[in-house]
Amino acid sequence: MQYIVTAYDGTDEKAIDRRLMAREEHLKSVERRFKEGQHLYGAAILDDEGKMIGSMMIVDYPSREALDNWLKVEPYVVGNVWQKIEIQPCRVAATFMELYD
Repeated sequence: MQYIVTAYDGTDEKAIDRRLMAREEHLKSVERRFKEGQHLYGAAILDDEGKMIGSMMIVDYPSREALDNWLKVEPYVVGNVWQKIEIQPCRVAATFMELYD
């Protein structure tokens, strides 16, 4: 099942510091899950000044439970970067999925 994960960072003065401290581990995790076919696409969400304030990912997990298990170990969750997470089921168009075949 595919999902859109939209996650927003905290808005306190230490939010960007937490993001930067967890960023390297987050990117390693994303790279590994991309190679395994679980993470299809992702992007940082920016404010009007270009500052990172969150993340958007399209992921593919066999179940919501599997997705929730990933979130338990996701560095941005463990590092208290993401403060609000929205998850919506979706279906990526076949044209885009051809990139992964």
